[in-house]
Amino acid sequence: MKKFLIVGLGNIGEKYENTRHNIGFKILDYFVKQEELTFEPQKLGEIAIYKLKGRTFILLKPSTYMNLSGKAVIYWLTKEKVPFENLLVITDDLNLPFGSIRLKTKGSDGGHNGLKDIQDKLNTTKYNRFRFGISDAFNKGRQVDYVLGEWTVEETEKLPERLDKSIDLIKSFVLSGVNNTMNTFNGK
Repeated sequence: MKKFLIVGLGNIGEKYENTRHNIGFKILDYFVKQEELTFEPQKLGEIAIYKLKGRTFILLKPSTYMNLSGKAVIYWLTKEKVPFENLLVITDDLNLPFGSIRLKTKGSDGGHNGLKDIQDKLNTTKYNRFRFGISDAFNKGRQVDYVLGEWTVEETEKLPERLDKSIDLIKSFVLSGVNNTMNTFNGK
């Protein structure tokens, strides 16, 4: 059975639950709810297992806080013997319009502390990442407040459709591969 580690980035705790920075957690929570699964507390995070067409999705929400996400990623990659190319990290992205989704196989951390730590622990910038656009609708010097701020009413109304599309992307990544998924979903 092929294994895939799908990591949603976010911060633990109620005060972060509905923030833009926690879109990785939100996407995985939505996935788990849609498939009627549950997350179980495990070492360095919460895990849910989903099986589809001979493949195992290991869904991980790290409990290490965003800035130390790499510790959980490397632990679960090693523990579950997941091939490196079967890792997908879900993160928020200020450089994309709200709700835009983009899959990449490599890249810089873009100033994102979660990605920075993952890069540091994996010792490479070549890993699959699913970037969910949160836009950059903030005033100069207000980036942290914006990222850690909650969704607007308008964004909240549009989120379910974007979350459905996100689940489709994750399943496509596992079933059809990264290149087919990029061709199908990037920019959509």
